[in-house]
Amino acid sequence: MHHPPQKIWRALTQSSLIAEWLMENDFEPRLGASFRFRARPMGNWNGVVDCEITVFEPPRRLVYTWKGGSARSLGYGSTLDSVVEWTLTEVPGGTRVRMEHSGFGPRNASAYETMSGGWPRVLERLEQVAATR
Repeated sequence: MHHPPQKIWRALTQSSLIAEWLMENDFEPRLGASFRFRARPMGNWNGVVDCEITVFEPPRRLVYTWKGGSARSLGYGSTLDSVVEWTLTEVPGGTRVRMEHSGFGPRNASAYETMSGGWPRVLERLEQVAATR
């Protein structure tokens, strides 16, 4: 992304900005903080993703758990216990942004497929928010 790491970090860690590119949330930027993402409920899933920050190293690295879903859902919306990791590396002309969402199991194939297609669009919105805020 053609922005310094501090601009990307700000978009990754300010609740109001996260809501613009990802989901409504109650994110608090500190190690150990628990927070929730809130999306539209689907099927048996209530739309809530419970998270906890496990690594907080401004402005380089942010890692949080991503847990949600319903045991009654077999496809998208099934129980998911995963991890999202953001790594920012300053490079000439901007920042290399690496995002990894790991921890999908066989029961999460539908969620993996859906999120794999969705994350690139989310990253585009992240870049737009970083550019304008």
